[in-house]
Amino acid sequence: MNTMTIDNIGKTEYQDSLPFGLPSAGEVEQWANAYFPEFDAQTCGEGVQSLVEDGNPSVFYTAADKAGNYLDQFTFGGQDYANILNEATKHEEKSFAPVVVSQNQAANNREIRVQQSNGARESGFSRNSGIIVGTKSLEDIRRDFPILSEKVNGHNLVWLDNGATTQKPRAVIDRLSYFYQHENSNVHRGAHELAARSTDAYEGARQIAADFIGAPDKDNIIFVRGTTEGINLTAQAYVKPTLRAGDEIIVTILEHHANIVPWQLIAQETGAVLKVAPVDESGQIILSAYEKLFTRRTKFVSATHVSNTLGTVTPVQELIAIAHRHGVRILIDGAQSVAHIPVNVSALDADFFVFSGHKIFAPTGIGVLYGKKELLEAARPYHGGGNMIADVTFERTIYNPAPNKFEAGTASIADAVGLGAALTYLDSIGMEAVNRHEHELLQYATKELSKIRGLHLVGTAANKASALSFVMDGIPDEKVGEYLNQYGIAVRTGHHCAQPVLRSFGLESVVRPTLALYNSPEDIDALAKALRSLAY
Repeated sequence: MNTMTIDNIGKTEYQDSLPFGLPSAGEVEQWANAYFPEFDAQTCGEGVQSLVEDGNPSVFYTAADKAGNYLDQFTFGGQDYANILNEATKHEEKSFAPVVVSQNQAANNREIRVQQSNGARESGFSRNSGIIVGTKSLEDIRRDFPILSEKVNGHNLVWLDNGATTQKPRAVIDRLSYFYQHENSNVHRGAHELAARSTDAYEGARQIAADFIGAPDKDNIIFVRGTTEGINLTAQAYVKPTLRAGDEIIVTILEHHANIVPWQLIAQETGAVLKVAPVDESGQIILSAYEKLFTRRTKFVSATHVSNTLGTVTPVQELIAIAHRHGVRILIDGAQSVAHIPVNVSALDADFFVFSGHKIFAPTGIGVLYGKKELLEAARPYHGGGNMIADVTFERTIYNPAPNKFEAGTASIADAVGLGAALTYLDSIGMEAVNRHEHELLQYATKELSKIRGLHLVGTAANKASALSFVMDGIPDEKVGEYLNQYGIAVRTGHHCAQPVLRSFGLESVVRPTLALYNSPEDIDALAKALRSLAY
């Protein structure tokens, strides 16, 4: 490219072919597209809006960085481009900040591009301030989670064990504190003020959960202790009474033990059999093989939405449609999906859907079972006791309709309220934005980990979420975990309660980093750096 100035730019290659020496609008557009192929008018407009409304200049710094790739030989009014760029970015608040999230990037499945100038790093500037997730910067999101400021072995905590449990935002912590200070009481039937407050908070959380997953009514929502209890409830209360010897239950090889053992138990008790849908070499369910499992004896299907070990996002809409085509009801295990992927159970036409609160930034000991109204009505009670009854005599007991029918005993009231706060927090950011951020971060992490000698990723399905399971040549998985812990990096090692699928890959154990909305490119860089030092 010839060196040009802004003054002679219209007098070069186009002058001879244009009247009056001036390009037409169309030719200018063509020329601009040739020199600036990555120009995105929508992102530019959003950047202007963000600058005006929030004072966030990150889009412009990214644009300047891109412009450097094309304009490094241009001069502007005799000034060198590099000098202009240095002048524009010399102040700390205007240091380079990579933009990880953009609507067009996500839509086009483009890889994350993480760059960092030496000056920005030396000044202490956080790359996270330039990453926008929905309504917030990633830096602000990370500030919402107090534990992320913890030091472990002298290093900043890098929490990559989200598949086991997620950390809690201050909104949840504060909501629990407020409940115990101002609302604490048992729910329902109390004739005093605190009972009314706690009941409102508890039932309000039920409505929030219904809205979050697109349930038609809050009475479709059963509070349980977690996904495991929700699956067991469905197995014992709805499926078991329908089974006879020789009947069939279908699961997939991807399942967590919690979505295998409950079905084995009722199969053993009734004489039913378990049939298993296989996966291909990438870890994705083979739909044709799945459909071939259905017979006239098939009574129920239970399948994961996202594999807790491989991160595979299963084609749940197709799994549900195939089951219904054969007249069979289906449960979807959403424990590993609901914090990462927008879920609408009504749109999916799911019969049952379960998830755990602690995997979606809420307290432990609380979870949700969604069920269609007619199925909850058909199911028998799972536990007996207070709250689930309408009338009791020694001759006969009449139980309440759902959801109370399945919530015997004292509920985990505060934890349910905490779940409501967690879902409200996520709603304020936007699940579509969370999904885009995590998708791009997963792409970046996959690229970086793939560069490490002797490291082999396990599970390579095209559609994945969260999990980055791997093994390393000659290094036991537990040793990898111990080594990473020295640098404050938390991952999980072992079989992850998913032995059947790991054994289908010839493995007994993997190292499993898992992502969440607060994770950053810097977390990935720390992980990759530590693993490189271990490998070499």
